Parts: sequence; C-alpha cells; structure tokens
Amino acid sequence: MRRHSHQKLEEQKASMAKKLYVGNLSYDTTESQLRALFEQAGAVNEVTVVQDRETGRSRGFGFVEMADEAGAANAIQRVNGAQLDGRTLKVSEARPRGSGEGREGRDSRDSRQDRRRW
Repeated sequence: MRRHSHQKLEEQKASMAKKLYVGNLSYDTTESQLRALFEQAGAVNEVTVVQDRETGRSRGFGFVEMADEAGAANAIQRVNGAQLDGRTLKVSEARPRGSGEGREGRDSRDSRQDRRRW
C-alpha cells in the first residue's frame, strides 16, 4: 500500500509541474544561469539547455520545469522578453514532444517529393 501511495503522490507532483520552452538563448547561457533567473518567479524542478549531439554546443533553446502552474504563469510573465547574456528570451508553455506545430517533419518532406513526381 505504501509503495502505491508514494507512486500516486509522485504522479500528482508531476501533473502539477509545468514545463516551459525558453528560446533565443545565447550559446553561452548555462543551466545554472537559467535556473537562477527562473527561480525569481517560483520553484524550479528542472532546467535543461538543449545541446547539439555532435558538437556539444548549445542549440539556443532549453526547457524549464516549474513546480506548479502559478510559478509557470509568473515565469512567463516575468521572463518572456527579458534580457539574458545579451539576448531577448522567448518563453512559452512547452508543447508535447512530437506535436510538430510549425515544424516540417519527415512526413511533410516526403509529401512534397510525392507532389513533384505527379
């Protein structure tokens, strides 16, 4: 019983957390700098600056998981448009992975190739 209730508690915590997308990062921005900035808006669970697999260099965006929705809303309001390392940050709610809105995925490219064949 205890194990089950602990698992349920962890699931509830995860569902309350809110993941934010942070764009237009300087290649020099570190996860600790990003954490310090977002902690001014609320409790931060996790910070990730996305890096290129081959070079290890920042790709210019990252994700911040806020502990709750209120902190996330406050972070969006306070940090979106703020300056960090000489760059104007863009902050929004992260979309689920694979939603692909606004991005061309493999399927889009394949369909364009199909159209050219006709």
